[in-house]
Amino acid sequence: MVDGGIPFHMISDGAGHLGKVYGVYDEASGVDIRGRFIIDPEGVVQAMEVLTPPVGRHLDETIRQVQAFQHVRKTKGTEVCPSGWHPGDTVLKPGPDLVGKVWKVWKP
Repeated sequence: MVDGGIPFHMISDGAGHLGKVYGVYDEASGVDIRGRFIIDPEGVVQAMEVLTPPVGRHLDETIRQVQAFQHVRKTKGTEVCPSGWHPGDTVLKPGPDLVGKVWKVWKP
């Protein structure tokens, strides 16, 4: 799917052990519902997406979100990434001065 392999860890959960923990195990069918969880180095779920089988996920969006979470982590939260952000795009500086004025700073 990706030249050089997938650049992040993926798992298979045939027995549904993790699916039950994350609430995506379908008891009736005996399988996990499709889920994507972005978990930080401390083990905290930062993002999740659950889809029914007829709709697939988009790998580019997953990578974009991982990059955004990494950027926020690197800046220790002094910069945040708006919707659709990609590395090199404008970031936002959270704080009272930004409240109600995002539209002045961020022009998608």
